[in-house]
Amino acid sequence: MKTKNMTYAAIFAALTAVGGFIKIPIPYVPFTLQIVAVFLAGSLLGPRLGALSQLLYVSIGLIGVPLFAEGGGLGYVFKPTFGYLIGFILGAYVSGFIVEKLKNVPFKALAIANFAALLTVYTIGCVWLYGAMKFVVEKPLTIEQTVLFGFLIPVPGDIVLCFICSILASRILDRSTGFPAGKRVAA
Repeated sequence: MKTKNMTYAAIFAALTAVGGFIKIPIPYVPFTLQIVAVFLAGSLLGPRLGALSQLLYVSIGLIGVPLFAEGGGLGYVFKPTFGYLIGFILGAYVSGFIVEKLKNVPFKALAIANFAALLTVYTIGCVWLYGAMKFVVEKPLTIEQTVLFGFLIPVPGDIVLCFICSILASRILDRSTGFPAGKRVAA
């Protein structure tokens, strides 16, 4: 892997970490700005490098660096919100994959790609939340409660961020910032 690509992956991993410190506490799943880095990593870096940036973020947090919204360490896999972190990896991949398959990247295509990433993150996050609350915390949530606390309450803000990131990525890809129109960093 080229040094430039490793640097891009590290930058987006760092942006995800910073987004974790900007949070609004709500029951079960705090609202953070981490999803911004996920959207932009997939849109700008492509599927492999975007997913790698999120894998780097999760790996650093699991080795003990307190990067996650509620700390860090290997024990974090037992937290009800760990599924959202797994979702970040797959979400960045999904977003990048969709953008890569489209020959051009207008706002609409980026919005579709980022919305697909959002659904990926929340699907994995809600499944993990349900399982962790039932089997680890032993305070089970019903499926309705899981959808309410794991999706319906936190998702409105992330939908707004989805559209903002789509506009931002569209402008970055179309402007003279080192990325030719419709191209991303090659992984």
